[in-house]
Amino acid sequence: MTAHRRLLKASRLFRELGSIGSALASTSHPYMAQIVPMRRCNLACTYCNEYDDVSKPVDLDEMLRRIDHLGGLGTSVITISGGEPTLHPELDQIIARIRKTGAIAGMITNGYFLMPDRIERLNKAGLDHMQISIDNVMPDEVSKKSLKVLDKKLQFLAEHADFHVNINSVVGGGTAHPEDALIVSKRALELGFSSTIGIIHDGSGQLKPLGDKERKVWDEVRSLTRRSYSRFNHFQEAIANGLPNDWRCRAGSRYLYICENGLVHYCSQQRGFPGVPLAEYTRADVKREFLTEKSCAPNCTISCVHQVSYIDHWRAPQTSSITPGGAHGLVNIQ
Repeated sequence: MTAHRRLLKASRLFRELGSIGSALASTSHPYMAQIVPMRRCNLACTYCNEYDDVSKPVDLDEMLRRIDHLGGLGTSVITISGGEPTLHPELDQIIARIRKTGAIAGMITNGYFLMPDRIERLNKAGLDHMQISIDNVMPDEVSKKSLKVLDKKLQFLAEHADFHVNINSVVGGGTAHPEDALIVSKRALELGFSSTIGIIHDGSGQLKPLGDKERKVWDEVRSLTRRSYSRFNHFQEAIANGLPNDWRCRAGSRYLYICENGLVHYCSQQRGFPGVPLAEYTRADVKREFLTEKSCAPNCTISCVHQVSYIDHWRAPQTSSITPGGAHGLVNIQ
């Protein structure tokens, strides 16, 4: 690692520790917001319900207004997702605006458009974190996010990226070859990236407990890397075993999901709740949702919401409740 990258890494770590300290000191602001600048994606993975192939990019001025509002709420981390965010023609300006608010800037991408010049532009914009999920070694009818297709892009990232890169491999109902996850994870570590493993739902949007073969791969991948925050809280472990989790979901408060229409939702799988325009979302909404119990929480599969909420697991019992989405439309453990 070059001296320049070591300096950037130290600065990033300092800001991250500061954001966690701020979250522990006060519950009145969101910790993480996931914002969608574009619903369209260049791929069509069969397990995904978060894309289309027709949407236009959100107007830049509108995106900047949304980011400024998140900054006004005191949001610590703003992560760009999609669809495929690198399809947005003004993505660099969006990232730069996130950094201008003082927030940590993250992005979830399929990696298809990561050529050296594009990576250098992301460096210049100030991107802090990138995550790419790689679903298999060879592309198949479920997913084209394969190591064969993306390995050269990973090499470009290793050579050019000044930001942190995490490669997420997957096992579960949507994958044909569980052993691919181990190959993907080893390649990520070889290139100097961090590596995590997740459980993917099948084409019907449901998660099932891992089978013996899947569980063996799951354990092997996790043994490759040191204990991470997501492993510490055992959330994924319960999902792997098909068991509910006991936790206080702080979605709508500590975690916000803002769709391309500018509405605030609990998460990507509970679009419509609360469904309030971000421009009208206030700290009073943040405080209310902090104390609102969500009935979908025990069987929730959204790891990032759980990790953010876990900061406050020890305090503030929730005093009201809501059942978002009823019994339908919820990605859940089956």
